[in-house]
Amino acid sequence: MKHFLLIYTLAPDYLERRAALRKEHLDLTREAADKGELLLGGALNPPDEALLLFAGQGPEAAEAFARADPYVTQGLVTEWRVREWVTVAGKGAASEP
Repeated sequence: MKHFLLIYTLAPDYLERRAALRKEHLDLTREAADKGELLLGGALNPPDEALLLFAGQGPEAAEAFARADPYVTQGLVTEWRVREWVTVAGKGAASEP
């Protein structure tokens, strides 16, 4: 299983605007976690970016999540990208050296 980081750039007014969309966003995260796709997620401090860690054979689950996320569709996320993270250490790493 490979790992993929979904990286969000957050709007400057993210904290002020997120309350109206938070339930829908968190419902989406729970669905992805229940499917085993989303492992971890959260905003950085200060909240200018957020990271969501996905597991899968390819980036499709992370990309589909971003396209459906109300934070993205409603402009709380100004930019997103998916990067493969080649994990080599820790429980659940994709490969070991």
